Amino acid sequence: MMNESMFGSTMWAGHWLWMLVVAILVVVPVYRICQRAGYSGWLGLLILVPMVNLVLLYFIAFSDWLASKKGAKDE
Repeated sequence: MMNESMFGSTMWAGHWLWMLVVAILVVVPVYRICQRAGYSGWLGLLILVPMVNLVLLYFIAFSDWLASKKGAKDE
């Protein structure tokens, strides 16, 4: 048996670093898309929640974007 704890392993630290990098690579674009759509950018953090991320994507894809409504009023 292994007497090492998982927290002392280099592999464990690499796993969390990799997860942080992937989270940043996913959250930042969704944050920007939410802002451009006219919604709060913080809504992009929902992309990290399983099943809620699918609801968020459908919401953004099929809802009327607030930014496009504001642009239509200005013209």
